[in-house]
Amino acid sequence: MKKTFFLLVVLIALGLLYWGFSRPNTARADKTSVVVSGYVPYTLAREIGGDKISLSMLLPANAEPHSFEPAPGDMVAVRRADVFVYVSPRIEPWAKDVLSAAGAETLAVESAAFAVPSEDPHVWMDFDNAGKIAAALAGALSQKDPQNKAFYQQNLDAFQAELAALDTDYQRALADCRSREVVHIGHLAFQNLAQRYHLSLFALAGASHDGEHSARKLADLVKFIRQKNVKTIFAEETLSPRLSAAVAEETGAQILPLYTVEHVSKEDFDRGVTYTELMRRNLESLKRGLECKA
Repeated sequence: MKKTFFLLVVLIALGLLYWGFSRPNTARADKTSVVVSGYVPYTLAREIGGDKISLSMLLPANAEPHSFEPAPGDMVAVRRADVFVYVSPRIEPWAKDVLSAAGAETLAVESAAFAVPSEDPHVWMDFDNAGKIAAALAGALSQKDPQNKAFYQQNLDAFQAELAALDTDYQRALADCRSREVVHIGHLAFQNLAQRYHLSLFALAGASHDGEHSARKLADLVKFIRQKNVKTIFAEETLSPRLSAAVAEETGAQILPLYTVEHVSKEDFDRGVTYTELMRRNLESLKRGLECKA
């Protein structure tokens, strides 16, 4: 009796295992399956794809995109995806490993390839580039799901209108400010934004978080803040506040957040914060920190 029962359990387990591996992917059957590297393509894909896509993100919320290491499950997800969207090898050096796992039918989209080339790889910080990336996503989704092409185009048009309004608000708000010195206690992620609105950017690290915060560089930064009479320093919301707090204590400057969009807090991810929401937060911080009149 025990032997028969054991055999029955084994057969049921094997049947469930076979069903798990052989059953069709219902998300792919009903919707276009989209896997993205991090939050920039995640929020833009959600804007364009809406409820017509099944969307997942490799990078965990609040994780650092430059040094992320994909797991075997990530490779499987990309292999099964209809569309895989990443930013660029400069932002995500691990992307080449993920791309090697892409399926024959997976359409890979390098977002930054559609933006204007820049020394700063955070190209989405320029609204024109954000629009170009969104258009590329709409094109990729339409290619995989042509019956919903009009839907994707409608969402793209709405997003482009949001970007135009956002750009107008930035131009007006940052036109007349007491200071134009953006001192960022973080990596060089806002150069494109600063150039677009004629601001001067001083970042403590380079294009990733791997740059060393040497004692000399910190000393130069403190000297710069005092010489320029900088009243506000900006820090990335998801990074440890210890360094910015130390600079603020040394100089008397206040600290305001700036959002890179490439990674967000768990709370913002769960809430589904959008690209335009984060960029409006940045505008409010810049207006307050630079003491703008508008």
